[in-house]
Amino acid sequence: MAKKPQLDATPLDLEVNLREFIDELVAKGYSVTGGEGADPQLIDPGGRAVLTWQEDYPYEELMDRETYEQEKYLLQIELLKLQYWGQDTGLRNIIIFEGRDAAGKGGTIKRFTEHLNPRAARVVALAAPNDRERGQWYFQRYVQHFPTEGEIVLFDRSWYNRAGVERVMGFCSDAEYDVFMRQAPEFERMIVDAGIHLTKFWFSVTQREQRTRFAIRQIDPVRRWKLSPMDLESLGRWDAYTAAKDAMIAATDTDHAPWMSVRSNDKKRARLNAMKFFLSQFEYEDKNHEVVGTPDPRIVHRARDIKAD
Repeated sequence: MAKKPQLDATPLDLEVNLREFIDELVAKGYSVTGGEGADPQLIDPGGRAVLTWQEDYPYEELMDRETYEQEKYLLQIELLKLQYWGQDTGLRNIIIFEGRDAAGKGGTIKRFTEHLNPRAARVVALAAPNDRERGQWYFQRYVQHFPTEGEIVLFDRSWYNRAGVERVMGFCSDAEYDVFMRQAPEFERMIVDAGIHLTKFWFSVTQREQRTRFAIRQIDPVRRWKLSPMDLESLGRWDAYTAAKDAMIAATDTDHAPWMSVRSNDKKRARLNAMKFFLSQFEYEDKNHEVVGTPDPRIVHRARDIKAD
């Protein structure tokens, strides 16, 4: 008989340093299961899956793999239709993916782009600015990556670094931060007025589930590379990131450039509903309305209307 999974299978003391937390899990015999194509799970010494994803989540079960793969395939066909229609009509698209570390941004981007024509779809993930870029207008290095006609550009983090990691980690001054918060809505108004379609996603994950995902990344040798020293440092600043996120949403969730929050404790539901929301904004040729449907309001919602992690 299979062991019953449980919510509290780990010593999830949120005051414990992440490095110490992971070392304790390894010492107690926690492991990671999930091979190629499967979702990794943290397994306790008794063989039970750790279900921190259930915390404050509207579903009791994860979406099953078969349903997910079927829906993903159909939605990816719709994304390809949209791309071709956009190339024919000259549509320019920017999609911003922001959120907590380990919230599932990268995995969602991968599924968005999996079958798109790479000649007309690009992922932009900029490193820290160099000396020349630090001397430029803050938004300048992002503008050079903006789409031309028929292109989709997906930003894996964006100019909102200044409102998040730079603010929390002290990489910008108070004056620089204040200027950014004032200019960002104006900057995005210019983007939209120029005819570029802008979509902004904030991927939320609860604190315990985030810690479980970091543990998986460190315990599983094939995922260990994903965890940087900055991840380790920033994980201990949950409340500071929450305050920074709340301030960002309050200042930059505008009618011309709204933030959409995606609850991503279940990565599969998050990916599918992000796709659905993006597609629902357009009436492209041969659109399958039954496939696109309506995004689940329990998963995707306007960020300013409800508290998100």
